[in-house]
Amino acid sequence: MPVPPALPPLPREPEVLIECPRFSFVKRRADGAVDFVSPLPCPYNYGSIPGLMSDDGDPLDAVVMGPRLPRGQRVRVPVVAVLGFIDEGRGDPKVVCSATPLSASERAGLERFFSVYAFFKRGLHRVRGNVPETHFTGWLPTP
Repeated sequence: MPVPPALPPLPREPEVLIECPRFSFVKRRADGAVDFVSPLPCPYNYGSIPGLMSDDGDPLDAVVMGPRLPRGQRVRVPVVAVLGFIDEGRGDPKVVCSATPLSASERAGLERFFSVYAFFKRGLHRVRGNVPETHFTGWLPTP
């Protein structure tokens, strides 16, 4: 099992570019290209932190808790947690940002969502002819 790489240094309140508004089915990359179409809507605002890169070569992913935000909006919200995730055998952590600390039910919801997300991503990779390791690895220490 690959070990997730160290996170790049994170600002306390990073600027997050929203790529997938809460309840969307389509996850887009920062350039607008479709990355993933989910059979279930994403219960979170999902985007990236421009200028910080993951091991997968893409901008560092971020989840912004709270009400739906429009695609393309840039917000500054404090980092409250980091989720470990492996996608195609490479580290792809998810930085969780929120104006308030996460509740136990929010933490459980994030764990369930990223476990299911990994299941569907594995299926997508298999359809594309790949069988790489893709899974949620748990909570990482928050810098």
